[in-house]
Amino acid sequence: MNLKQQQYINGNWVDANVGNTRDIINPFNQEVIATVAEGDASDTKAAIAAAREAFDKGEWPTTPATERDAIVRRIAELIERDKEELARLESLDTGKTVEESRGDMEDIAGVFRYFAELADKDGGELIDSPIPNSISKVVREPVGVCGQITPWNYPLLQASWKLAPALATGNTLIMKPSEITPLTTIKVFELIEEAGVPAGVANLVLGAGNTVGAELSDNTDVDLISFTGGIVTGKKIMQAASVNVKKLALELGGKNPNVVFADADFEVAVDQALNGVFFHAGQICSAGTRLIVEERIHDEFVNALVERVKKFKLGNGFDEDTQMGPLISAEHLAKVEKYVETGIKEGATVAIGGSRPDDPELQDGFFYLPTIFTNCTTDMRIVQDEAFGPIITVEKFRTEEEAVKLANDSIYGLAGGVWTNDIAKAERCVAKMRMGTVWINDFNLYFPHAPWGGFKQSGIGRELGKLGMEEYTETKHIFQNLKPESMNWF
Repeated sequence: MNLKQQQYINGNWVDANVGNTRDIINPFNQEVIATVAEGDASDTKAAIAAAREAFDKGEWPTTPATERDAIVRRIAELIERDKEELARLESLDTGKTVEESRGDMEDIAGVFRYFAELADKDGGELIDSPIPNSISKVVREPVGVCGQITPWNYPLLQASWKLAPALATGNTLIMKPSEITPLTTIKVFELIEEAGVPAGVANLVLGAGNTVGAELSDNTDVDLISFTGGIVTGKKIMQAASVNVKKLALELGGKNPNVVFADADFEVAVDQALNGVFFHAGQICSAGTRLIVEERIHDEFVNALVERVKKFKLGNGFDEDTQMGPLISAEHLAKVEKYVETGIKEGATVAIGGSRPDDPELQDGFFYLPTIFTNCTTDMRIVQDEAFGPIITVEKFRTEEEAVKLANDSIYGLAGGVWTNDIAKAERCVAKMRMGTVWINDFNLYFPHAPWGGFKQSGIGRELGKLGMEEYTETKHIFQNLKPESMNWF
């Protein structure tokens, strides 16, 4: 397959202004699966102008919430209708298993349905007034023009977390998907058009972060930036957004601890530790890559992990027996390899993995073996940095206090897990763990009505849930004096 795909600006499908294109590569075999427009700052400015016009002079922001609700719900229906095509595109684009991509499509439709249901539920709040014969109320209004920048690991899922609440609350937007995985986002914009979203309300610009993303961050006609991605880029966006004090919603990843006490259900904890890391080859911001295990079960736990990892099936995401696909690109594969080399130099021990596979059938893809490091300490880069690959580091602890201290020893604070059958102990740990989400006897579970986001350098703001909806609104206080009188002050 080698398709040409365009951008969507002001209700029209258009090529890049200067005619540039980019080949999209299948990470399983490096085949070119599509050729898409490669926009730049000029395309971004055109999209911003369209979104600004649609917000300032169009009807979408003042469209009754029930009508926006119906359109957002229609997008969910169209995603369900086309879920097989979307799942196929997502797996071609990212290399993940098609079974995982099918599950993503169900979740994505659920996100649009959830925010459609919320669209007409907030009619404002009456508050007490100190003045007789008056009305004082608080309402929420759309922020305005929203720049939305999504990552390559879960292209359409992350897009849905931004698109659905922005549309439901009456904003206009410009979305920039990752330049290496844009295909499902392009497809969902076809569905947005089919659902009846007015021209200029939702715009799609394809291109690199240093051109398209930079223009969104710098441009004073953009009122909000919602970004999911790496911490280095997130800091640059924060600096650029200061030009007009944009609102920011940033999800900047994590180095997530998974704490296992000796009294946990051993087999389930082992299974979930594997699931928590090796889905999508560890390319998940909430992956439980820091395994922190009580000392008296450490060796047995590591041995159980190793035995399970030996049986992993790597391969084409479209093969039914494939459990783990490739990494996203040659560049990212080299980054993961470098982290493994660094971990070895720092004194960590490779219990299994630590190299590319030698299977001839995998040589054309960006594959890396699932890797477990033992003898790890918190001063190691392999423990502190987000490698974003199929790597687990294992640390030991003896006491509850030590477990919590290790779990919090990170600049990140996105998510974490605690495994124990002592619920009182679990609650004590959770109360002290500085993360936006903490699971007890589970890992990596999320759903649309629970907020998602991090503490510390994992980001600012929340996605999903009512808080995710509120990110796309401004709060306004309205005071009405029903019986005005002269003050006679002057």
